Amino acid sequence: MQASSLKIDGAFEFIPRTFPDDRGVFVSPYQEAAFVEAVGHPLKVAQTNHSVSRAGTIRGIHYADVPPSQAKYVFCPRGSFIDMIIDIRVGSPTFGQWEAVHVSSTKCNAVYLAEGLGHAMIALEDDTTMNYLCSTVYNPSGEHGLTPLDPALDLPWPRELEFLLSEKDTAAPTLAEAYEAGVLPRYEDCVALYASLKV
Repeated sequence: MQASSLKIDGAFEFIPRTFPDDRGVFVSPYQEAAFVEAVGHPLKVAQTNHSVSRAGTIRGIHYADVPPSQAKYVFCPRGSFIDMIIDIRVGSPTFGQWEAVHVSSTKCNAVYLAEGLGHAMIALEDDTTMNYLCSTVYNPSGEHGLTPLDPALDLPWPRELEFLLSEKDTAAPTLAEAYEAGVLPRYEDCVALYASLKV
């Protein structure tokens, strides 16, 4: 498996080998040894999530309180989507920056985002399936969101698609509004959490 770190600290892309034959294809989207070598600690899986989306569906930007927050390892069994990782950690050298990764069932790649990072996606095809391994269980009281259409972030959503968003995501605050409200994760808390996972 090929692993590469992205420009945002705590974000990685993983590309496994695929084994096609006349029956189809076999692939291992998550491999612990490669993950530990890249990230520096194992991924504790407390919950797995599965979503199916129409083309143009945007989910996010979502994030959770630190600690414990929620790290995610995301891959695509069917279709394709653009995965957005946004650095919303106050005090981070890359605060306000984002990384966009095209994730697809043909490439069989995956992305990992550490605790404290914002996450969003857009489905590029109907019936696009997103699976993700989560380090903690869903905690509704600790979950937060930002509007994925924040003009200051200017995320590269494909303009040829008709966007479909939940009411909750549409009504979410901008990054600047969340910053002013003091509800964003602090980079120093995230760094301390990452260090504790490597002990």
